[in-house]
Amino acid sequence: MNDKPIAPVTGFRYYDFLLGGMVAVLLCSNLIGPGKVCAINLPYFGNLDFGAGNLFFPISYIFGDVLTEVYGYARARRAIWAGFAAMIFATVMSAIVVGMTPSADEPWNHTLQPALEIVFGNTWRIVAASMLAYWAGDFVNSFVMAKMKLLTKGRWLWTRTIGSTVFGQGVDSMLFYPIAFWGIWETHSLIAVVIFNFSMKVTVEVVLTPLTYLVVNGLKRAEGVDTYDADTNFTPFSLKDEGDVRRRAS
Repeated sequence: MNDKPIAPVTGFRYYDFLLGGMVAVLLCSNLIGPGKVCAINLPYFGNLDFGAGNLFFPISYIFGDVLTEVYGYARARRAIWAGFAAMIFATVMSAIVVGMTPSADEPWNHTLQPALEIVFGNTWRIVAASMLAYWAGDFVNSFVMAKMKLLTKGRWLWTRTIGSTVFGQGVDSMLFYPIAFWGIWETHSLIAVVIFNFSMKVTVEVVLTPLTYLVVNGLKRAEGVDTYDADTNFTPFSLKDEGDVRRRAS
């Protein structure tokens, strides 16, 4: 590896695809996921219920890990804000569509409208919890990922992907469920769901670690960069790319 910093590269071949994929996963988790509560029977635990949206969020964190590891915190930050803006737009448009009066000329609207209200008519608490948990959790994940890369000097990628997920998903779970369901669910049920969903998300990260290695190494070779955020301003309230120190991938 050449340790000499080089000028920031703007003409990435695959960054836009990763950003688009991350946004797509986030939209699916908020539009498709909340429409169904799933149940799984586990030994010693019995039946555990969880929102189908939890199947998507671990994948979004993998996108965040790849973006931070290859392109740096500043560009991962742009992707997080893009996902946040897309979630706001989808939420507002869903509320408008659900709230509009259905046409009396369509005979099936009397069954479609209640279905739309169930799938897309989330309460303000769930919407607020989802937005805040995503925003905080993803920024914590990316921050920890970038800082651990500096501490490990780019070695032991698995420690960063799993460690950042532990912190990021921990923040996500501890924000979403209490905000969305405190006072609605029994306290013991709330705690059990938080623990189960956190464990499930971290487990998915661990299982998919070989795939993360494959994608990260392939992108570093294809893009010719490996970003270390030695001088990056880690404020989440910016869209600038400045501060990245880039090193050519070996």
